[in-house]
Amino acid sequence: MTFLVYILFSKELNKYYVGFTSEEITERLRKHNSNHKGFTGNVGDWEIKRLELFEKKDKAISREKEIKKWKSRKLIEKLISEDSKHLDL
Repeated sequence: MTFLVYILFSKELNKYYVGFTSEEITERLRKHNSNHKGFTGNVGDWEIKRLELFEKKDKAISREKEIKKWKSRKLIEKLISEDSKHLDL
């Protein structure tokens, strides 16, 4: 089993969301974009901005907590921009 740490962005809210999952990312994104209670449930425009793959659940949880503790939009955007330098987007 693999685990993902992901960063989502909503244009409507102009906010990022950080989470982790063992689900297929397309299914997890579908759930975030569905109408439900919780932070991501109010809008349906969440987009994946970054994915990190982990083999161990505890490592994924630690990474998610690390990013959330930053409480810094600038650091999250820097992390995302580092991906675009290495990917042909």
